[in-house]
Amino acid sequence: MSRLKLNFPYAGQSVRSIEMSLLLIGLFVLAAVFLYFKNISEESSYWSVRVEKLEKDQPRSMVSTRVRTSSPRSRDVGQEIGKELQKANTILAQINLPWEALFDSIEHIATEDVALLSLQPNVTNRTLRIRGEARNMMLLLDFVEAMEREAIFENVHLVNYKIKQDSPYRPVDFLLTTVWAVKP
Repeated sequence: MSRLKLNFPYAGQSVRSIEMSLLLIGLFVLAAVFLYFKNISEESSYWSVRVEKLEKDQPRSMVSTRVRTSSPRSRDVGQEIGKELQKANTILAQINLPWEALFDSIEHIATEDVALLSLQPNVTNRTLRIRGEARNMMLLLDFVEAMEREAIFENVHLVNYKIKQDSPYRPVDFLLTTVWAVKP
C-alpha cells in the first residue's frame, strides 16, 4: 500500500489571485441581486398603494355594478369547485376501500385448478365480477363454495358457464358475481 501525501496549507501560504477574483465577483453578484430585490419590492408596494387609492376614489355605483357582474362568475367558480370536491371525495372513497382484504381473500381461495382471468370490481355498488376457467365442474363448484365461506364476499352467484368442447381437457369457462362486503 502506497503512502498518502497530504498538503495542508500553512500560515505563510498566499492566496491565489483567481480565488480572490472569484470571491469579489460573487460579492458583486450578491449585491446586484439584493438591489434588484429592493427595487422590485418598492415597486410592488407602490402599485399596491395605488390600487387601494383608486378603489377608494371609485364611486359606489361602479363598485356595485362590478359586484353584480362578477357574481355569476363567482357562482360558476363555486359550482366548479363543488364538482371537483365531489370527484375528489369519490376517488378518496375508492382509495379507502379494503383492497388488501379483497385480494388476500381471493389469493386464499385460489387454487391451481381454477385460473382467474379477470377481476372487475365496481366500487360504487361494491360488486365484483370474476371471469375464469376451471378444470372441471366439480372444481368450479368447490371454488364457489370457498368464496361463499369467505367473510368478505356475500351473495356469490355463478352467472354463466360453458364447457369448452373444442379443448381435449374440456375446461369450464365461467363468470361469477359477488357483493364485496366491507366489515368494520
